[in-house]
Amino acid sequence: MPTPTIFNQRLAGKVALVTGAGSQGTGFGTGKAIAYLFAREGAKVCLVDQHVERAEETLAMIQEAGCEAFISAGDVTRDEDCLRFVSQTVERYGALHILVNNVGMATGAQGFEQHPIELWHRVMDVNLKSVFLMCRHALPQLTAYPGSAVVNIASTAGLQGNGSVAYGPSKAAMVQLTRELAVMYGRQGLRANTVAPGHIFTPLVDGFVNEDMRLRRQKIAPLNIEGDAWDVAAATLFLASDEARFITGTCLPVDGGVTEVAPLTAYAMVQA
Repeated sequence: MPTPTIFNQRLAGKVALVTGAGSQGTGFGTGKAIAYLFAREGAKVCLVDQHVERAEETLAMIQEAGCEAFISAGDVTRDEDCLRFVSQTVERYGALHILVNNVGMATGAQGFEQHPIELWHRVMDVNLKSVFLMCRHALPQLTAYPGSAVVNIASTAGLQGNGSVAYGPSKAAMVQLTRELAVMYGRQGLRANTVAPGHIFTPLVDGFVNEDMRLRRQKIAPLNIEGDAWDVAAATLFLASDEARFITGTCLPVDGGVTEVAPLTAYAMVQA
């Protein structure tokens, strides 16, 4: 979708923390787009990233737009860093209303026999353990404000078999962890939902998807297009906003309808 140019202060008065708020390469990855859109919609944003230079690009864009944000650098797989991210946010802005767990990593297609154990643990740590740690430290702040929200960025790879030994299962576990969060803390005013991006074209994806693959990705979608980081950011904004006050525990695919297509139909669509 086009870069947003109209903003309606849907997060006015809110404080948000977004992990993975920088982008690899030029353009907008999902974390950068989410953080920027949240800031333009009125939120004060903590930009969490292990790569400070990437977060600095996001910060510069937010400040250029006259909005408020700061960087908290560190590793979301480290318990002490996650505690610091939350603490610094509250010290700076006085509250925390929205947590977006966006950090993730994928691996190439490898069979069970070839998949290194160390890589399995690393994927699980980055994609799942980080969500547990961030929520663990953020919950006392989030539950202090009825209407607060957690939005976790999963993947359609966690909804269907995807040929990934660790990535898909880690995202499937994230979806279930979000459901548990919604059920366990709903009575304290917290909503928790998941966004599951599908074929999203970002600077990171540009590094390993060629034109033929992009064409197949488009053809397999009923809408016949790829998504981009702004599509994910818009869905995340909705679920984080008060407009979604009666939505919790859900997983929203942002995939152009790919997960709704039966296998034989998908095959025919790609061949057409």
